[in-house]
Amino acid sequence: MTLLIVIIILALIFDYINGFHDAANSIATVVSTKVLTPFQAVIWAAFFNVVAYFIFQDHAVANTISKTVNKEFITLNVILAGLIAAIFWNLLTWWYGIPSSSSHTLIGGFAGAAIAHAMMTKGLSISWSKVVENDTIIKTVLFIFFAPLIGMAISIFITIVTIARNMWLRIAIIIVATGLTVLLFDRFEENKMNQALEKFIKLDKYKLDVAKAEEALEKDNNDKAKEDLATAEKKLNGAKEIYEKIVPVMSDFDNIGADSIAAFAYNNGFLADIEVSKLKDEVRNANNFLILESLSADNAEKKKEYDVAKVETEKYKGPVKQLLKKEISLDSALIAINAIYPIDPANAKKVKSKIEKFNIQSSFKKDIEKSENHAIVWGIIFTSILFMLVYLYVEKIKTPTAYSVGNMFKKLQLFSSAAFSIGHGGNDAQKVMGIIGAALIASGNIQDFGQLPGWVPISCYVAIGLGTMSGGWKIVKTMGTKITKVTPLEGVAAETAGAFTLFFTGQMGIPVSTTHTITGSIIGVGATKRLSAVRWGVTSSLLVAWILTIPVSGLLAALIYWISTFFS
Repeated sequence: MTLLIVIIILALIFDYINGFHDAANSIATVVSTKVLTPFQAVIWAAFFNVVAYFIFQDHAVANTISKTVNKEFITLNVILAGLIAAIFWNLLTWWYGIPSSSSHTLIGGFAGAAIAHAMMTKGLSISWSKVVENDTIIKTVLFIFFAPLIGMAISIFITIVTIARNMWLRIAIIIVATGLTVLLFDRFEENKMNQALEKFIKLDKYKLDVAKAEEALEKDNNDKAKEDLATAEKKLNGAKEIYEKIVPVMSDFDNIGADSIAAFAYNNGFLADIEVSKLKDEVRNANNFLILESLSADNAEKKKEYDVAKVETEKYKGPVKQLLKKEISLDSALIAINAIYPIDPANAKKVKSKIEKFNIQSSFKKDIEKSENHAIVWGIIFTSILFMLVYLYVEKIKTPTAYSVGNMFKKLQLFSSAAFSIGHGGNDAQKVMGIIGAALIASGNIQDFGQLPGWVPISCYVAIGLGTMSGGWKIVKTMGTKITKVTPLEGVAAETAGAFTLFFTGQMGIPVSTTHTITGSIIGVGATKRLSAVRWGVTSSLLVAWILTIPVSGLLAALIYWISTFFS
């Protein structure tokens, strides 16, 4: 428990450092254009970092981070080594004014420590693909390049539209672009709801079970392997059938809401099987099953105990099913459960409480609601309307002058920097949530990321907000003046492009770097004037730092983990 507390404290310290390390991303352009003083800018950015808590409900990025490393190789020592390496690299790059990615530092450190742990426990020949989640790493690495390119493309588009002479053409383009964006985010919402359904009914787990059973059958074609494959396929086919019946109803979410969808699934019996499975999990986890699983990774005796518990507690399904069908009372169910695999007396009240509070329909409803993104969609629509009204006022109601147009963009920059700060808070605070979630899972305090306690997101958003208030003036200078000279118009374009990119990738659950995103956006507005307006020498130096971040953080974490083994 002491090590878990240390990890949580270090994670929040990293979040705080992330705040002042990446504060420059949120405030560089608004400070360099003198719209706000540095002090005003950090207060402004910090406030909107925390506002992100009320907008990003899904925590898809946090979930991705927590799954960077395969569960078998996540231990508290691995997480600790990754965090120490990430903090060290973040402070080093901050000291030298290099706007490196806190996100990639964290991912690199986590993965590097896990690989070192795997090699020391399983041998040097172990495949890295069995240690880390390849899809997560590949997507993260790809978006080292894609995030700034997306930011660059959007900032160029916004700048060109803004300077178009025909105002009505400009407004028409904004309306079309907004419509396409809303459709895109609507698609994101639908995909995420479908993914939530897959996870809830364990369709994703059953797919993995079938793949493992097929692999085992190829290695050893015996009756046991055939039986395991047949069982896995039966579960998968059952889950697919349920999925296909619920999905059409979920597509009508905007009209009927999560309550109606959950009621439909429950009343038609589609959640019956999963209800038994999930309540069984709740019961055994309340009896320290996950803690035992965590301890079994490094302890042979605990491994034997865990292997027995894993098999025996599956038999909890019998009395649980009877209880749910109201064939037996709660007390009778508890007696039957205790006879199958004993409940520790210290956990008796907790087990009983879990059973009493369990409600499969309510759980399903919450999972659906997490995918809802209406706040972001309405924010995009509001932004577009605001831009159009400002254009109409300045150019049609008021006589446009260089001063009035410049003043308009200074005011708009307050809005665009706020939007980017929300994106920054929503994206980067979630990364630390993912690490704390992984630590809570590894320590056995929660079963999966869906059970993350409410204090975790709140503390992470507050920590990054406080960090932003501490500033990061060395990086502000690099971001705000060294890449290219930024005007208020270009500041609005860069920040709006950066905010959209962060919202876009956040909805996809991809952990991107706010540093890379805003840098690409600033390069885009500079290139719109002329390519020579961008100081490409500075840009290439930044690119080298970005590419080095993940491997260097990984090596640092591996070294720290190796050193830690001498003290454990």
